[in-house]
Amino acid sequence: MSKEEVGITVTKNEDFSEWYTQVVLKAKLADYAPVKGLIVLRPDGYSIWESLRSTFDSKFSKNGIRNGFLPILIPESLLGKEQKHFAGFNPEVFWVTHSGTNEVGDRLALRPTSETLAYTLYSKWIQSWRDLPLKINFWNTALRAEIKATKPFLRTSEFLWQEGHTVHTTQEEAEKEVMKILEIYKNTVEEELAIPVITGKKSEKEKFVGAVYTTTMESIMPDGKALQMGTSHFLGQNFSKPFEVKFADKDNVEHFAWQTSWGVSWRLIGAMIMVHGDDKGLVLPPKVAPTQVVIVPIYKNDEGKEKVFEKVQEIKSNLELQEIRIHVDDREGLSPGFKFNDWELKGVPLRIEIGPKDIEKESIVIAKRHTREKSSLNFSKIEKIPSILDEIQDEMFKSAKIQSMQNTIEIADYSDFKSKIEKGGFINSPWCGKLECEEKIKEETGADIRLIPFDSENSDKKCIYCQQQSVSVPIFARGY
Repeated sequence: MSKEEVGITVTKNEDFSEWYTQVVLKAKLADYAPVKGLIVLRPDGYSIWESLRSTFDSKFSKNGIRNGFLPILIPESLLGKEQKHFAGFNPEVFWVTHSGTNEVGDRLALRPTSETLAYTLYSKWIQSWRDLPLKINFWNTALRAEIKATKPFLRTSEFLWQEGHTVHTTQEEAEKEVMKILEIYKNTVEEELAIPVITGKKSEKEKFVGAVYTTTMESIMPDGKALQMGTSHFLGQNFSKPFEVKFADKDNVEHFAWQTSWGVSWRLIGAMIMVHGDDKGLVLPPKVAPTQVVIVPIYKNDEGKEKVFEKVQEIKSNLELQEIRIHVDDREGLSPGFKFNDWELKGVPLRIEIGPKDIEKESIVIAKRHTREKSSLNFSKIEKIPSILDEIQDEMFKSAKIQSMQNTIEIADYSDFKSKIEKGGFINSPWCGKLECEEKIKEETGADIRLIPFDSENSDKKCIYCQQQSVSVPIFARGY
């Protein structure tokens, strides 16, 4: 892709992968780093992440969760304490073996996830029931060797995420925490990013290594592939026992604690790009858009410019008082048409156009990015712009919901399943619960069990693969 190319040069339907990459780069959300598998987050991309972080922090705080910080290096000896858990990450781990020219001795892993480090510390911090529940969230980077099939935000060797780790006195309390977090994730993604999600449990095969069970939220992308949007794990005592996370109860009797862990990453930004973007580029939901409204002044001479900018400043001040994130495009030497296309590429939800003729009519022209519809708005109704942004947010969610429903089908016949999976989408099919059927379906079709929706237990149907009695109706799909 040459520097001379302006705008998106492929359509979303003809080459989804190339379209996605062009949107990420040309909308200036991120760029490639000099090291393969790494990306650089540019200010607009980071602003979206900050918006999500702010929302999560507010909701976490209301749930008694506080933020902490963990270092990035983990001694190999700690990772080995929970062998099954670490074995799942071992192929992806980056290792530090030298400090300068000297060997470090115990190899140091660049954090793939933080359970082992956090729980070594938790065992020191927790003595009695008075120290519980302990709820800490960490805004970290994680590093996992994704060298071959990398894609910005979706699969990179280093990524931004949050990971929460909580400790409880009872199993019941820990399991309630798992579900509280999943609900926070679901509400935030749907309300802030306007992306519908489905929640449920992972199968035993697909659960987080070391967890008793994993709850998840999944979305279907426009190309028919599924994307895991976040997970919340019930760890039981699987980590508290090897790491000796114990507490003395009110009778001074010692018990192993019950634990949870959970996280989302910047792949949420990737999902937002894929779900809402179009052939013109990025389409941003107003709640997370770094710039919610852009004003493009239109004039031909200095006299017209002065008159227009006087009104532009008045509108800008009015909207800033309503806490709208607004920008005035006063760049010289660029035509209004070029500016319109540039802001459409960047996905700004609402554009205001104003020139001398508009001032005479006492109105502005507003252009909605998600529909590209234009209309006039009287000066006296400028106060309506915040509610127009709310309408855009709602319309984007409804549109994404329809798209998701159109990409979801129910199939009970395996030959039909194999045919339909080639087109992608979520497929609801009965399953007997046996690992061998799950593995055969994956081997023959490339489709995983993405999740088993809550309350999807079913004993009236036959397994899609072996025709034995089904126990549930999972959602199958090929995924990112």
